[in-house]
Amino acid sequence: MMSAPVTAYRASIVHFRADPALDPQACVWHEDGLLTVQDGRILAAGDYAACKQQLPADAVLLDYRGKLIVPGFIDTHVHYPQTDIIASPAPGLLPWLESYTFPTERRFADPQHGAEVARFFLDQLMAAGTTTAMVYCTVHRESVQAFFEESAARNLRMVAGKVLMDRNCPEFLRDTAESGARDTEDLIRQWHKNGRQLYAITPRFAPTSSPAQLQLAGELAQRYPDTYLQTHVAENCDEVAWAGQLFPEARSYLDIYDRYHMLRPRAMYGHCLWLDDRDRQRMAEAGAAVAVCPTSNFFLGSGLFDFARFDAERVLLSLATDIGGGTSLSMLQTMGAAYKMARLKGCHLSALRLFYLATLGAARAMQLQGTIGNFEAGAEADFIVLDPQATALLARRTADSASLEELLFALALLGDDRAVAATYAGGVLQYATP
Repeated sequence: MMSAPVTAYRASIVHFRADPALDPQACVWHEDGLLTVQDGRILAAGDYAACKQQLPADAVLLDYRGKLIVPGFIDTHVHYPQTDIIASPAPGLLPWLESYTFPTERRFADPQHGAEVARFFLDQLMAAGTTTAMVYCTVHRESVQAFFEESAARNLRMVAGKVLMDRNCPEFLRDTAESGARDTEDLIRQWHKNGRQLYAITPRFAPTSSPAQLQLAGELAQRYPDTYLQTHVAENCDEVAWAGQLFPEARSYLDIYDRYHMLRPRAMYGHCLWLDDRDRQRMAEAGAAVAVCPTSNFFLGSGLFDFARFDAERVLLSLATDIGGGTSLSMLQTMGAAYKMARLKGCHLSALRLFYLATLGAARAMQLQGTIGNFEAGAEADFIVLDPQATALLARRTADSASLEELLFALALLGDDRAVAATYAGGVLQYATP
C-alpha cells in the first residue's frame, strides 16, 4: 500500500515533553516551525529553516504563519447527552440532576435522537479544538452505539461508556447490576480498540449504584485492565454525605471505589474537591487520575479544587468541561476558569501548565502518551491551529506579548472557540473557521 504524500504545516509550534511545573525544559517552542504529517501520524516538528530541507519534492505545504499549532485539546470528563441542558438553572448538583439531567437523558433510548445529538456534540468539539474526550453516554446502550458510530465515521480518538445506574434514580433510567454488566461487556467487545475508539466502564457515581453493581463493575475493570473507568467522586458536600450514609463501612467516598477495585491506571475521577490527604496519596499510589472541572464547579457552587495539595502527591491531573454542569465546551475557557480557581486557593498556574494539562498532561492521565498529546514522532496527528488575532481584544493584547508565556496566557484568559482557526484529527481537517 502506497503512503500518502507528506503534508507540512508552517506556523509557530508549541508542545510539551514533560510537566512545566517540574521541568523548566518541558516546553518545546519553534517560533517559526514546521510540522510534518503522513498517513495520519506525526513525522517531525522542528524549526522551519532546518525541516524544509528534508521535505520530499511532492510534499504539500500549508502556511499558517501568524498562528500557533498546538496538540489537539483533550477533555477528560464530559456528558454528550447533556449538551441540550447546558446553562440550566438549579440551586445545586442534586436538584440539577433531578430537574434537568434525568429527564433529558430519558430521550436517549431513541437511537435517532442519540445520533443527532452525537453529531452536534462532535461538531462543537471540533469547533472548540477538542480532538479527544472521555465521554459519558446514558444508561441506554443505544446512546453508546450512536456516539461511537459517529466518532468512528470521523476517525476520532474518543473514549466513551454506558452509564451504570441501578438505584436512587428514576425507574426510566434504571438498569440492573446484571444487565448493566452484560451490556458493558458487550460494548467493550464491540468498541474497545475498534479503530480509534476506546471504552470506559462508567458507574455514574457511587450513590446511584448498588454494592452489587459496583462489585460487577470492579470485576469488569479487573478483567479488562486496558479499558478505562470513569466516574464522579467528592464533587459536592451533600453528595459526599449521601455516599457516606449509603456506604458506612467505607473510610471515605473514594474508598468506596477502592473497595471495589476501581482505583487503577486509566481510571478517571471527576471533580475530587472534597478528598483528604489519605485519598490523594491513594490516588497517586494507584495511578488513578483527576479530571478537574472548574466551570462546572463554579456553576454548581461545588467548591474549589486544591492544585497544590494534589501536586504535592504527584497525582495525575487533567482539565475537563463537564458539560452540561460546565458552561463551555472550550478548553481555552476551561483553562481561564482553572487559573481563577487556583488563585482562589492561593496557587498560581502558569499558562504553560494550563496548556500542558489540556494536552500532554491529559494524555498522561489517560495513559496515552506517545499516542496523542504532543508532537512526538509516530504520534497520531491530532492538532489545532490557534489564531492570536481572532478577536480585536485578543489581537491588541497579543501584539504586545513579550514572551510565549504572555501569549499563551492571553489565549487562555481571553480566548474561546473563536480562536480556533482549524482542527485536524488523524491528519484530516475536521473544522476550519468559516
